[in-house]
Amino acid sequence: MESVTCINVPRVLDRPVDTDVLIVNWRDTTHPEGGGSERYVHQVAQGLAAAGLRVTLFCAAHDRAPADEVVDGVRIVRRGSRLSVYPRALAFVRRTRPRLVVDVQNGIPFCSTLVRRGPVTAVVYHVHREQWPIVFGRVMGRVGWWLESIIAPRVYRRSRYVTISEATRGEMVGLGIGAERITVVPVGIEPIPSVTTRRSAIPELVALGRLVPHKRVEHALEVLARLSDRWPDLRLTIIGDGWWEDQLRAEAERLGVAERVTFAGYVDEQGKHELLASAWVHLCPSIKEGWGLVVNEAGGHGVPTVGYRSAGGLRESVLDGVSGVLVDDLDEMTAAAARLLEDDETRAAMGAAAARHAASLEWPVTVRNFAAVLARSVRDAIPAGGDPDLAHLSSTLDRVAIGGAGTADGAVPPALDDPGTAAVAGRAGTA
Repeated sequence: MESVTCINVPRVLDRPVDTDVLIVNWRDTTHPEGGGSERYVHQVAQGLAAAGLRVTLFCAAHDRAPADEVVDGVRIVRRGSRLSVYPRALAFVRRTRPRLVVDVQNGIPFCSTLVRRGPVTAVVYHVHREQWPIVFGRVMGRVGWWLESIIAPRVYRRSRYVTISEATRGEMVGLGIGAERITVVPVGIEPIPSVTTRRSAIPELVALGRLVPHKRVEHALEVLARLSDRWPDLRLTIIGDGWWEDQLRAEAERLGVAERVTFAGYVDEQGKHELLASAWVHLCPSIKEGWGLVVNEAGGHGVPTVGYRSAGGLRESVLDGVSGVLVDDLDEMTAAAARLLEDDETRAAMGAAAARHAASLEWPVTVRNFAAVLARSVRDAIPAGGDPDLAHLSSTLDRVAIGGAGTADGAVPPALDDPGTAAVAGRAGTA
């Protein structure tokens, strides 16, 4: 985000406030493990607040931000830990009685529908089938998958859903969620900032993201090791931090490439873009991505991506064969990276296409189309006798959806009469 306005506010002890839209999410953008999904939530929340709606985000507490503050017009309430945030959020929903709840399901559902009879819209970035056993082990992984695949679809059986890619929508339909209740609202991207860094004179790979097992940064290290004989001066920059860093450093030592790997750690937005601008090829070996915002951030600097087709959302953030290459395994990832490193013309062409694709993704479009889904959720909940508060909320959300306050322009988004139709306004020429 280019600018963020923060106002510290006294702790309110969770007393009821008049809230139009309450978003429950396990993290926010300031959380040490925050990433692209948290940026998506904040951009939507900020856009709704700019339209005059009273928006609150409830998320887990951490030591990098106060318990209560207002950021870009959004009231943020931080309570609980990684797991206790879920019951704390339910208690908050029950006490504050917001007009509309946006329930963000990052694997574990908040189950807001159990305590709220009003409209609830569920958000799913991607399905976590492969990630559960990696992060929580075999037994707890089965419990997690049961919650996500069996319990959540039943809890939200009357709710509308938002997801960010057709790949995820297809997986959700496979869980028994009606396709007509799922709308695809793709991500946006902030304007790429100007940088002073020039492209590296020597070949350089980059990997960007949280350092956790399911991001599989080990594969980027393996690609570096396999190509070392061919390019003795090849380097890899890893941007991001996380609890898996020690294991990655140990793997770099085992592979004999530690001296050619830079662990940049957490960097600010400008620092991140300076590092991306230096790279030749971006590697995205993640096991699953709802979209893969890092792909477009790298693409904004003319850096093509090599990623796994099986990750799901990368099939849309990467235009295969145009702005990057999708592969099926580590051998193919190594071969694709090698081709891009050695073929300057192809790398430049794909980089230019990646920059065009990134430029086509705009947050105001995301906000408009998200608001359209919320407006339908509210209208679904208006009783036969009417409800003035919900009717006013629906009207305001409709105004945002057609390019009113809170958006960058007045363009009308595509018709969303079919909730399953992907919202692709602003993406002309990217397919």
